[in-house]
Amino acid sequence: EELARYDQVLTRPAFEQALDEVYTLEDWSDYFSLTNEEVSIRTSGGERVAVRFAAEGDPKPPERYWRPARELPPAPPDKPLAGLRIAIDPGHIGGDYAQIEERWYRIGDGIAVTEGDMTLRTAKLLQTRLEALGAVVTLVRTKPEPVTNLRPADLLEFARQRRPSLSKAEQQRFAERLFYRTAEIRARAALVNESIRPDLLLCVHFNAEAWDNPSNPTFSKVNHFHLILHGAYMPGELAHDDERFEMLTKVFQQTHPEELAVSRKVAGAFTKRTSLLPYIYRTDAPAVRLGPALYARNLLANRLYRCPVIFLEPYVMNNQLVYDRVQAGDYEGERMVAGKPRVSLYREYADA
Repeated sequence: EELARYDQVLTRPAFEQALDEVYTLEDWSDYFSLTNEEVSIRTSGGERVAVRFAAEGDPKPPERYWRPARELPPAPPDKPLAGLRIAIDPGHIGGDYAQIEERWYRIGDGIAVTEGDMTLRTAKLLQTRLEALGAVVTLVRTKPEPVTNLRPADLLEFARQRRPSLSKAEQQRFAERLFYRTAEIRARAALVNESIRPDLLLCVHFNAEAWDNPSNPTFSKVNHFHLILHGAYMPGELAHDDERFEMLTKVFQQTHPEELAVSRKVAGAFTKRTSLLPYIYRTDAPAVRLGPALYARNLLANRLYRCPVIFLEPYVMNNQLVYDRVQAGDYEGERMVAGKPRVSLYREYADA
């Protein structure tokens, strides 16, 4: 019933182009049958749901809570983002949950490198900068605590039922993964889609190479950045009714052109502001390359948020220079770090 609201918002060529160039990695004809008048969508129950195509040159505007840039009112020169609603999602949780998430390491008595805390610090700096430009900014989380009310203990019985052959320790780890990878992201998506309802969402993350033992991490010689847009469904993902529905919502609401336009600007700014090189995915990775440092991937976060999502992955946390900058903390101006005057890692991120 929800898909019916997208009758006549896309032409057949636009629909096919979106699937072929952005949203799918392989043939999608098992799930979608096209005529010039409509797309017939298969469900797992054997039913078919039809959405009518628009005539060339006469599409209807889709129903959506977010506004593309062309629909925003004129902004004054000193407040170029006036009225734009932006949500910032500081990736992961951090704090007492950092070790469960496996997004931390510490060397001796040094400051722990904890992604969830680092993203929150960056997000707060970024909020101030965007608000100064006129945007209405909301943080999806404001402290190192989960958004979901669930905890690993609440999911343990479910984990035991789903994985009865695992040891108790493995079932505990499975419950923890369900907590921070699934329940937490779904809770954030509900908050964004039902309450915040932004025009644009920025997922703030830091990247990492494999660091193995968090008490004796392996340092990487590389340092890079990339941005993730939504798309690149693998066949096994497209086979799921919920993922297929969520993908179609993105296609019909036409989030990709907005994501691509913003991502190109952000990637260009990172190139100018930092010394980071664009990350290059392996050729066999489940991703679609959309430009320098720009890739489409089907992540739970960028799939569930029903608005354009810019998923930022700069800096390699277990690179020696990044580690040194984390040890230096946040500060105004410049300090000598690794033999050179440098601004705070977090302020460089927010500025970029």
